[in-house]
Amino acid sequence: MTSSFPTATQEGSYPLPAADLLDIGRHTHEIFLNLRGAHIFITGGTGFFGRWLLESFLHCTKIFSIDAHISVLTRSPEAFTQNVPHIACHPSVTLVQGDIRTLTMPTTQYSHIIHGATAASVSLDQTQPTLMYDTIVQGMERMLVCLKKQDRPTCLFVSSGAVYGTQPAYIRHMPEDETMLAQPLATYSAYAQGKRDAERLWADTGPIARCFAFVGPCLPLHGSFAIGNFLRDALHGRTIQIRGDGRPERSYLYAADLAIWLWTILAKGERGRPYNVGSEDTLSIADVASTVAQTFDPPVPVHIAQKPHPHTSRERYVPSTARAQKELGLRQTTGLSEAIHKTVRWYTELQNSP
Repeated sequence: MTSSFPTATQEGSYPLPAADLLDIGRHTHEIFLNLRGAHIFITGGTGFFGRWLLESFLHCTKIFSIDAHISVLTRSPEAFTQNVPHIACHPSVTLVQGDIRTLTMPTTQYSHIIHGATAASVSLDQTQPTLMYDTIVQGMERMLVCLKKQDRPTCLFVSSGAVYGTQPAYIRHMPEDETMLAQPLATYSAYAQGKRDAERLWADTGPIARCFAFVGPCLPLHGSFAIGNFLRDALHGRTIQIRGDGRPERSYLYAADLAIWLWTILAKGERGRPYNVGSEDTLSIADVASTVAQTFDPPVPVHIAQKPHPHTSRERYVPSTARAQKELGLRQTTGLSEAIHKTVRWYTELQNSP
């Protein structure tokens, strides 16, 4: 593997895998046919989730010959255009400059609203918790004010599994249990508390997607996501570093499945009803790191910094997706090993691209 890494602009301009976009199209064909003539407004469209939603939107509207438009809120249209010119300059895309906390929505009447501003960030949560909280809650307040001027669009709020707080040891897969939200968070998190309060404000405006953990092309490799850091180390040919004891349990949904689930919840979800979005395939962090390591030939080494403490319970962040499966017919189509292979292949091609 080459040790050089692409710039953000190179990463942004490199297309998502064509096979994944085709898969999204196959699973959302009916949904996109019903988006004929739609005009969607999306916040949070410039990050990992947004990249998959925007590129799948452009792909599906093209292959299904659908006349639809999408407007993207961004603080810096110039930076967004430089990073993803194939999206920003597309005739079906309009960039709306602004901050979600002070949003003044254009006079356009939108048929659909996807509100997903503010991605998870451990560093921001710790260093600027007030900014994190205000971005989520004030952003929701502004969105709801703007929605009063709209003619009842179909809406989706992209929330987080963080709203549940610490997952009890006796629950292997966290369900959408509203009573959990009445419990105080064991450890204060501006992000989790902000998402909780935003959900309460959202009420029955539209369905809620409580998103857990994901992997796929465009996943930040230098952020707070463990699997992203493992991939970064492995792509550099370095030892994968686990700072803890490797016992916490996680599950990861592939980004193409994520896009399918979000489009489906937007179209078919019940107003005010939360749906967990994620995988139920549970692995320890050590096993996740090993799976990443075994993707490479030869496998990269894994170092676990701490030994397990015999009297501590195993921390877990894994959803139950029974509701999404039963009510919306959603399924995970890509297992973790295949998801990691696809992600590694994309980043390797990206590193080797001109």
